[in-house]
Amino acid sequence: MTLGPVLPVMVIPSLDQALPLADALLKGGIRALEITLRTDCALDAIKLIARERPDAVVGAGTVLTPRDAEKAAKAGARFLISPGLTKTLANQDAAPLLPGVATSSEVMKAMEWGFTHLKFFPAVPAGGVPYLKGIGGPLPQVKFCPTGGIDAGNAAQFLALDNVLCVGGSWVAPAKAMQEGNWDEIARLAAEAVATFGKKTADAVI
Repeated sequence: MTLGPVLPVMVIPSLDQALPLADALLKGGIRALEITLRTDCALDAIKLIARERPDAVVGAGTVLTPRDAEKAAKAGARFLISPGLTKTLANQDAAPLLPGVATSSEVMKAMEWGFTHLKFFPAVPAGGVPYLKGIGGPLPQVKFCPTGGIDAGNAAQFLALDNVLCVGGSWVAPAKAMQEGNWDEIARLAAEAVATFGKKTADAVI
């Protein structure tokens, strides 16, 4: 799977926002979409976008249990993202998983369980660019998608690191624009992100 340099992290409170949001992001050049399992309609949103917008690569975020993984995959999620990692989640086989880590010990545990592509979360509070740069010395084989506190102002600093393949962030689909139905603004933000950070492509993040 190939993802662009920016993975939008989305909370969709209403199902009627799903397709306009996907259309806006696709128009802006972003195909990979993370829909977090934080709302009652999240699974339905995944199912709707996966069915109606085949050009989108839809994944599920905030996957906490194997049951979450199964339900998300059944809805059409092509990848899964979790804020952390447990043994039972590591053993799920519903869809490819990008597990979250925040410390070097967690990275080593994830490696022990077969993962070398990880979500660094919460990126900024956990140490940001200096931490990821430091961890790249002893663990150069691990690649990250930092998420948490990433925005248009600091994304380039993360993407400049050799061990960062992409960044996750909600700034390309802000809640205010979604609430107002301002899909043109979301398309603009997506296009701006692609134009600014598109030189770095994330290959096989998952």
